[in-house]
Amino acid sequence: MKKPVLSSPVKSRIALALDNLSEKEKIVSLVKATKEYVGVYKIGLEQFVRFGPSIIHDIKKEQVSIFLDLKLHDIPNTVAKAVVAASGHDVDFLTIHTIGGLAMMKAAADAAKTLNHAPTLIGVTVLTSIDQTMLNTEMHIPGSVPDQVCRLAGMAVSAGLGGIVCSAEELFSVKPHLPHGFEVITPGIRPEGSSADDQKRTATPNEAIKNGATLLVVGRPITLSADPQKAARDIVESITV
Repeated sequence: MKKPVLSSPVKSRIALALDNLSEKEKIVSLVKATKEYVGVYKIGLEQFVRFGPSIIHDIKKEQVSIFLDLKLHDIPNTVAKAVVAASGHDVDFLTIHTIGGLAMMKAAADAAKTLNHAPTLIGVTVLTSIDQTMLNTEMHIPGSVPDQVCRLAGMAVSAGLGGIVCSAEELFSVKPHLPHGFEVITPGIRPEGSSADDQKRTATPNEAIKNGATLLVVGRPITLSADPQKAARDIVESITV
């Protein structure tokens, strides 16, 4: 599978989540304003449903990487075909839900192997909106959140995926079990002193990178800022590890 370059420039370790924006023109303007400090742009379910694949191509014109965060979760054949379809839009990352099981993840990975320009497949483990109480009492999944993340991450490795999504709280537990070069994408990133909003497991950029994250997903601290460019620059400049 194609591997996005996530090396030296700090901006290549920052993914801006383009949620909470309902106008395509504003999204493209935001990308243009922040691309000096952001290397990856995350298109989630809301924006993909709202605008369709055209939003990918509009952003890609700015010579940045695309993280298509659809969290695919369906029968293996359907997910495999969705991976093939996504590759036609030249996306760099594509998420699938690890809770969909080993067969589903293997089908996705096998489909990606047949493609000339496959995205790096990223397995979502436990959403950052889920805490210990919710995991045990609402979802009826025993054990701790880190244990569940490690189990699902192990399945992602076995299935042949290229990385996982997990919160910064689980990085310390899961990182030793991952192979070299495996992407670890961490959402819920909040600069020092900012609101956690609806995220229950957050971290500062330095904390996440220090504990092994390869790509940090930042959203509202930039998109809702009065000066998004400055907010993006401040985050990049705050990274010292």
